[in-house]
Amino acid sequence: MTAIIFIHPDGKSERVETSDGESAMQAATRHGLNGILAECGGNAMCATCHVYVDPSWLARLPDMGDDEDALLDGTATERLPNSRLSCQIHVTSALDGIVLKLPERQF
Repeated sequence: MTAIIFIHPDGKSERVETSDGESAMQAATRHGLNGILAECGGNAMCATCHVYVDPSWLARLPDMGDDEDALLDGTATERLPNSRLSCQIHVTSALDGIVLKLPERQF
């Protein structure tokens, strides 16, 4: 199992265990995590699974695709250099312990 650490806006952390191949969004929704809406079900069409990736983890992620990049321009909270859609972060053992901060709101 691979761990994802979600940091809520109030600073509380929540650890979620998941299997390789699952997206961070799927892991969050399967565990009932508040803060990830995933209105489009992970199809990269809505940006309601926006997260801020801890900067120390960014280089370990694949490059962002054009669709994700465009969607991040329409997030409900400020887009930052470490913004990503959690539906596009596919978990592997190399990401064990990744830290994702949740924004204040998704819509």
